[in-house]
Amino acid sequence: MNVLIIEDEIFAAEKLEDMLLEIDPKIKVLAKLGSITESAKWLMQNNADLIFLDIQLSDGISFSIFEQVSINTPVIFTTAYDQYAIRAFQLNSIAYLLKPIRTSELAESLIKYKSLKSAFHIDFETLLANIQGKEPGYKKRFLIQIGEKIRKVEVSETAYFYSLDKGIYLQTFEGKSYPVEFTLDKLETMLNPASFFRINRKFIVNMDSISKMVAYSRGRVKLELKPKPEDEFDTIVSIDRSGDFKKWLSD
Repeated sequence: MNVLIIEDEIFAAEKLEDMLLEIDPKIKVLAKLGSITESAKWLMQNNADLIFLDIQLSDGISFSIFEQVSINTPVIFTTAYDQYAIRAFQLNSIAYLLKPIRTSELAESLIKYKSLKSAFHIDFETLLANIQGKEPGYKKRFLIQIGEKIRKVEVSETAYFYSLDKGIYLQTFEGKSYPVEFTLDKLETMLNPASFFRINRKFIVNMDSISKMVAYSRGRVKLELKPKPEDEFDTIVSIDRSGDFKKWLSD
């Protein structure tokens, strides 16, 4: 198992590494990082099986790392935060460990990771909003990584999202397509519902991308989008969503 430790206290990071190796000598600690900047840079170029994440780093709240790089690696929090924040973490993470960390609790968290690692996705934006006492906002932009290059795409530039060959893609109004690391189900929760609507199992459309609507069989609606998708048939609003779609347009 390859592990990344993000902890700004050198002694605490080294102690955690010693405890991990004591529990399982096969564990490999790939890096011990102490800041948001170096952690984001490392994660853009490397992968780990599991991240131990301290919340308060020397340059800010560690969730900011995940605003800079998209990653679904399971996380075990190491924290001294109060119970309000911890309750939020319990909904999204594999485990949290209160400092000072006990060997028995660390061992239990590793067992839980091994049995449940495929089931977790961490919603860092929601967690950060909980800590700051704010309602989580809707997504404003996406960071797209293609090879070594990373570019920013504003949600306002996005005409629609679509599913193709087991991948999810973002289509801009300029006609450029980019892969995104979210499912359509997840994107539905991230996008402002005033602007975006899931018309069927393959498309989420921006209202501004709809250039024409045509009545279709069984009360459905066929959309013409700009830019024009390759497979026009997929732009038909499904039967079970047609009523909500019409209400969305009129609101």
